[in-house]
Amino acid sequence: MTIALTIVHVILSVLLIAIVLFQSGNEQGLSGSIGGASESFFGKNKARTMDAMLAKCTSIIAVLFIATSIVLSLILN
Repeated sequence: MTIALTIVHVILSVLLIAIVLFQSGNEQGLSGSIGGASESFFGKNKARTMDAMLAKCTSIIAVLFIATSIVLSLILN
């Protein structure tokens, strides 16, 4: 049980790192502050963008990672 949970924990940690690295940063530089008019158009479809999907996956995997961390600490102690 401990070995299987540790393998799942390691896989979740690698997935979490990969998904965070795929996300774009919040600050896009000077061009992001000048081109504010385009934000109103793209703001409508924000739920369908790749960044929104990656953010949702990040939160799900982070919760699973924390849960496996807690379970592993309870099993090993």
